[in-house]
Amino acid sequence: MPQARAIIFDLDGTLLDSLADIADAMNRVLAGLKLPEHPRQAYRYMVGEGIATLVNRALPPTRRDAETQETALAAMREEYGRNWRKQTLPYPRIPALLTTLNRRGITMAVLSNKPDEFTQQAVRELLAPHRFAIVRGARADTPRKPDPAGALALAEELNLPPAEFLFVGDSGIDMQTAKRSGMFAIGVLWGFRPAEELRQNGADALISTPPQLLEFLDEQPPLSHGEHRIQSQHASFPVK
Repeated sequence: MPQARAIIFDLDGTLLDSLADIADAMNRVLAGLKLPEHPRQAYRYMVGEGIATLVNRALPPTRRDAETQETALAAMREEYGRNWRKQTLPYPRIPALLTTLNRRGITMAVLSNKPDEFTQQAVRELLAPHRFAIVRGARADTPRKPDPAGALALAEELNLPPAEFLFVGDSGIDMQTAKRSGMFAIGVLWGFRPAEELRQNGADALISTPPQLLEFLDEQPPLSHGEHRIQSQHASFPVK
């Protein structure tokens, strides 16, 4: 079986610590509508499935009518567009990880449910020194994760079979996307969601720090899913 030749990364909660800016922007929108705000940490469970879903979850159940949702969504797009990078930064040791992967010749891509324009801007402004073959956010022509269409489209564009990809993310949505795409699912424990969610949604391995991804690449045999699971159970990585 071929070894891993490419990695698809999720963005928010995986490469970028963006929770504070997302939460603060949404809370300002809610305050402007005279609706209750939420603690920042509550947004860990609201993000991940696109901006429309975030807005819907943040609104009180009694105010999720179409008109309020439309107003809040437009306001969130504007508010976040102005203030998306006040506190957002790469997680510690992510830049060094990406530099090393570039040097090793590992093809890298980004697949996010964040709107495509924000995804492109975030990668360009905060991860610019690192070479990603493809950067893609949510677009009208492709279903959002966990639908495998986006990941499979990236694999096709890169002319590599899905079995040669690692899919790295911080949520059950990411793990489901990986499994449905035939890719090896690696959950990160520094992001927005807990280990149990990652395990329940099919994570093949979990890593606690960015450098462990390099250790994982060094220690793993060729990418056979069955063999990987056997090997991973005896490696230094917490897995299912």
